[in-house]
Amino acid sequence: MSSPPLQAIPSDTASLADYERHAGTRLDVPTWAWLQGGAADELTIRANRDAWDRLTLHPRVLRRLAGGHTRTTLFGRTLAHPVILAPVAYHRLAHADGEIGVALAAAAQGAGLVLSSQASTRLEDVAQAIGSDPDRGPLWMQLYIQPDRAFTRDLVARAVASGYEALVLTVDAPTSGARDRERRTGFSLPDGISAVNLRGVRPSLKVSLRPGQSALFDDLLHHAPTWDDVAWLRSITHLPILLKGVLHPDDARLACEQGAHGLVVSNHGGRTLDTVPATAHALPRVVEATQGQIPVIVDGGIRRGTDVLKALALGAQAVMVGRPYVHALATAGARGVAHCIRLLRDEFEIAMALTGCATVADIGPQVLCRTD
Repeated sequence: MSSPPLQAIPSDTASLADYERHAGTRLDVPTWAWLQGGAADELTIRANRDAWDRLTLHPRVLRRLAGGHTRTTLFGRTLAHPVILAPVAYHRLAHADGEIGVALAAAAQGAGLVLSSQASTRLEDVAQAIGSDPDRGPLWMQLYIQPDRAFTRDLVARAVASGYEALVLTVDAPTSGARDRERRTGFSLPDGISAVNLRGVRPSLKVSLRPGQSALFDDLLHHAPTWDDVAWLRSITHLPILLKGVLHPDDARLACEQGAHGLVVSNHGGRTLDTVPATAHALPRVVEATQGQIPVIVDGGIRRGTDVLKALALGAQAVMVGRPYVHALATAGARGVAHCIRLLRDEFEIAMALTGCATVADIGPQVLCRTD
């Protein structure tokens, strides 16, 4: 059976913002609200983007740049460039290509991929689709620790057996945020799309609440993970563990003390708690707190190659992008995702060259123009 033809990329697509514009016409209103929406008044979503925009760059001239490259290393592995696709649930909501298409696109462009535990495709199938590609980027697995710890142990074992190279533990969502935009549309998953890797997880036992008790504090949060669970996770796997959702320097220091192997400075794309700091503002403080002990990655509002450069100048080793590649997936399937990554990498190379940086190692605070 022949493969279906690749979907065409709209001819007026020159930036990640163009993919967002096209995706808005392709997804139904509830799905668009689920993807784009954030917590409460969505101030953090806007702050993420504004913070990158407010940082300005210092160009340099007449530098020796021939032979430069974007290669970097993480956990002893060489990456073609420091762009990683963040975990986003239910790719098949955006396009039939789903997680397989995203994985193939990431592999074709040498980008890292973090598969969501709420993926709509089996983790084994995603790994098998790209596992033999020698030029692919790293393949990591995102986790929420389930109340059913035995299920979580089995899920980790499946990831290890399938060749996933690290675990990304989301730590900033012991409860969901108040996502008004999503709730107004009545979003729900359509038939045929589900978190297939979480099938079989035993639901937590419901507590019979007494009058005046809270469904959150007196029930749900009894099962929320703690630092003890980070130690437990370390005890059941040899894979590196990154904590995703760290904004406070004290938590960064604790992560180092508890043996975390890396951090992702993230505010969950503005989807959990509104009015928290933009990740560009939190990043330098987290980097300082780690004192170079572990790598730091950042996400939240990355839309341009200049944002990637700014993130590395502030101390990040790599960036993650989430919504933009889903916009590209919704617009043009796997081909769109590959093009989205290429656009970001091309812009990053241009930004490097125009600030006098031939390699990632050349990028530092000196590329930022301080206006204070």
